[in-house]
Amino acid sequence: MYLSRHLRLLPKANIARSLNGGGVHYTTASSAAPAEDSPIQIPNRIQRSPTDLLQALAGTVGRDSTAPHYKYHDDPFLIPMSNAAKRTYAMSKESGRKAAQWIKEEHRDLFLHHEAQPAIEKFAPSMVFTEDSQVDETSLSQLISQGELKDAVLVYSLLEKKGVAISSDLKQSLLELVCFYNNEDPLPEEWIEERWFLQNNRRRERSGKTWKDGDLAEKLYSEIEPKTPESYAALIRGMAKYLQGERAFALLQEAAEKRIQLDTNTYNSIIQIVSLLKDTAEQRWQLCTDLLQEMSQQKLRPNIGTLNAVLECISTFGNFKLARTAALKVLPEFKQLGVNPSLGTYYYLLIIFCRERGPVSHIIVDILNDIGGKELSIVHPKDTYFFATAMDVCRNHLHDKSLAKKVDALLHTGKNYDLIGDSFKESIYYRNFLALLCQTETIEDFMQTYDQLVPNIYIPEPGIMEEILRAVEINGAVEHVPRIWSDMVVFDHTHRESLLLYVLRIMVNNKPSTDSPAHQQLPEQCAKVALDMYEKVEEAVKRLRKVSFTGQMLGDILTLLVRGDNFEKATEVFAHIDKNQHRIPGTPSETALQEFVEASIQNKSPSQALTALQYAVDNNMESSTLARRIHNGFTLNETHLAKLKSLVGESFLEK
Repeated sequence: MYLSRHLRLLPKANIARSLNGGGVHYTTASSAAPAEDSPIQIPNRIQRSPTDLLQALAGTVGRDSTAPHYKYHDDPFLIPMSNAAKRTYAMSKESGRKAAQWIKEEHRDLFLHHEAQPAIEKFAPSMVFTEDSQVDETSLSQLISQGELKDAVLVYSLLEKKGVAISSDLKQSLLELVCFYNNEDPLPEEWIEERWFLQNNRRRERSGKTWKDGDLAEKLYSEIEPKTPESYAALIRGMAKYLQGERAFALLQEAAEKRIQLDTNTYNSIIQIVSLLKDTAEQRWQLCTDLLQEMSQQKLRPNIGTLNAVLECISTFGNFKLARTAALKVLPEFKQLGVNPSLGTYYYLLIIFCRERGPVSHIIVDILNDIGGKELSIVHPKDTYFFATAMDVCRNHLHDKSLAKKVDALLHTGKNYDLIGDSFKESIYYRNFLALLCQTETIEDFMQTYDQLVPNIYIPEPGIMEEILRAVEINGAVEHVPRIWSDMVVFDHTHRESLLLYVLRIMVNNKPSTDSPAHQQLPEQCAKVALDMYEKVEEAVKRLRKVSFTGQMLGDILTLLVRGDNFEKATEVFAHIDKNQHRIPGTPSETALQEFVEASIQNKSPSQALTALQYAVDNNMESSTLARRIHNGFTLNETHLAKLKSLVGESFLEK
């Protein structure tokens, strides 16, 4: 009825426009009724992750550099402000989820309600298998398809004990699962934070051979008769993945002798570990070309894995000329075969061409021209190594900030940030980026980038903080020191003695001019920084931390307190110096004592001035200048005058 009334009120010329225009279309039953036999097309379900909706909303506003990552509470008192705190926070939350899952598994009788209709398999408690469980081939097949390695191995052993015959196909499936994980339970996919923070540790742990010789994988392989290309491929790939190179290559040769045709990925796995089989660059390249020729004879089509495996082999060559020549020869050949490079390919090219002791190469310019502005996706496992390596090349090989900014722009194009890898690679990336910018940009431009990245995206390590302080020192930008010091306190860098001395040196050597209105508050701010540092170190000493006071450190703190008109605290610091002079390594500078004496004169405190003079005499420092200044700056009473004479002698005062 509403539509009819609405149409009657419109001019006739506008009726058709109202029906057909805009984003809403109206039809009548007589003119556009669908045919009775036309099928209803239901679109396929699109798999969504738990955070897809949040990512879509976040994409409408962009990244807020002032806000922490969504996995942290956006509360000033709860936001982690150090690398250790970030890791602890994220892992603690994941530990809570693990605890909840453990309770659900241990007390499955308390969680019998159905959480969804139809039932979601992940929500249900997993099956528990014991020595008394009734199992069959179907149970084993289901566990293998779910990737439950531990339970699959247990069920397999139960079937063997019960004498149940297991088909060769099922043994092959179990062999592939065992070889892929080396008979060790994998880290479940849902533990995202553990994968993010622990991937580097796992990489270090697997730097050498970790293949389990004589384990279940080899037992399963021996039971499969007759041997199939799939059984050879599974064992060869597993051995190659876990760096049992010699036996993997021997199996490849055995398959070739028996004329068993293997697939491309099996050859790729052997090419990747050629460096384990041969010692010299020439021998490695010869073996690599022989394997490629075998693939050609068997009419195996290479893929991106083949290209990256060859480049990985080339990247191990100590002979730079041979490595460069081989890489330039390989690329066009694979291009003719229709194999397009991935980010992993470019990663290997950077390793090959941009070596520390090799000639300077600008290959990264061509790479960025090829992929700049594109939204990329993961094609090969090594794709996540590109961005960290590219930024390292920009900093250490070329020292070019414009290229670094192009790499950063590419990283933040579309969803390319997913290719950053893990926390270790992300840290390397921003470490090199900030270090390069603080060496090449003006301090003001650098601090703008610093404010965008620190602390929610990246927290500088002590080495990068030292680079930042060096840039501040070179530019004489002492006004940035209070901000940097506050960050150092938050980032738990206050126990780094070298950083503390650096901060003090910058403030002492760059005395702010009180003529400038912008710098009038700096002496007081620097004094607060010095006092805060003194209290932090004193607390650390009580807790037996690594940092301790030195004479130079205390002298600089004393100088800054004097310049900031905080004579009371300066007196306290000097009392500490005087009392513990036999335990403190080194002495304050003579300039620090002179400024303290000047402050004592201004505050009419001859006792403090004479104490400073006695300290100078006791430590064989220049005392004549101090004594003369004390004699001329005060009207000394007989007690103080006698003290002065006892320190420097009457002959000095008569001059």
